[in-house]
Amino acid sequence: MPGRDAGERVRAAAEQALDRQKYVSAIDVLVGMNLLSPRDLEGWRRGQIPQLERVVHCNLNKLSEAMKLLRQWASERGLKPSETVYMTQGRGGTRRPLQFSVSGDEDIERAYRTHYVSTELSEKKQQKLLEKASAPKEIVAFLILHNSKCSECGEELPRTSFLTMEGSAPLCLACADLGHLVYLPSGDAALTRRAGKYSALRAVVVRFSRARGRYERQGLLVEQAALEQAEEECLEDEEVRLRRRLRDAERRTVEDTALAGRMTERILELYPRCPPGEARAIARHTAERGSGRVGRSAAGRALDEEALRLAVTAAIRHNHTEYDTLLMQGADRLDARKTVRDRVTNVLTEWGPGTACKVPDA
Repeated sequence: MPGRDAGERVRAAAEQALDRQKYVSAIDVLVGMNLLSPRDLEGWRRGQIPQLERVVHCNLNKLSEAMKLLRQWASERGLKPSETVYMTQGRGGTRRPLQFSVSGDEDIERAYRTHYVSTELSEKKQQKLLEKASAPKEIVAFLILHNSKCSECGEELPRTSFLTMEGSAPLCLACADLGHLVYLPSGDAALTRRAGKYSALRAVVVRFSRARGRYERQGLLVEQAALEQAEEECLEDEEVRLRRRLRDAERRTVEDTALAGRMTERILELYPRCPPGEARAIARHTAERGSGRVGRSAAGRALDEEALRLAVTAAIRHNHTEYDTLLMQGADRLDARKTVRDRVTNVLTEWGPGTACKVPDA
């Protein structure tokens, strides 16, 4: 392990995990030391990688040293060792234990399975944390974008079909013992929650988004009886849930209006020469719920100066320069920003404290 001393790296990763979740595992340390990627960890948790050590980026001697240093650190900190069995779900939802080591040696497996828990937590909380950490990942079914074929029965699977992965091999739902499940698309949160709760066997349906470069949840595969039970319950309390949604919508509107008002005041404090109408428009835009803009971030809601500066700068770039036109003409985003940078700086200066405000014509 190049760079810092191995003991220092282990301690830093372990301390960070302990602060975050009140317990530490070998997996936390390996991820914290960048010896195990989250993507490989996810593949192993889903049973697609047979042994975790195959995807750890160091040799077995260094890995053994890191495990020893972790045990020493945990002993020094007075943490409570607790063994946890990691499980994965196979065909038809059957569970099986995951294997950490290439050798399968029981002592090595036990070292990996051991979590070191803060004694500050009650016994009940310790148990809940360990149960959550060891719980198997949900079964995932892919809504495919291209034609495929089941590796077991050879059935052709056209695009928009469902398949699951067993290791690196695609399986149709029938071969994966999921063929009796029905598809429930996302959209009705109460129906999805209840159907998932009542279905003894279920799978999460995901589809790859080319635009975002990631898999996104599309719905659930659930048992027919569970779906019918959930539908009956949703019909029985539909009026109650509608009233609750209306109350929640009113509450969110009040909260959003208050946030936009506070944000407007803060923008005018930072840029007193900014036209008030424009400050209100910037605040409404950047604080829009669900937009993912800086105003909805924790910093934005806290009226952090840097977050609001970014919001104001973005508004100027779009509303007071030719930035959008340059993008429409095919200019590179960063090149376009460099082109309009001086104009943005001038407007920020004009709006800043103690300067005369020259409102642009555009």
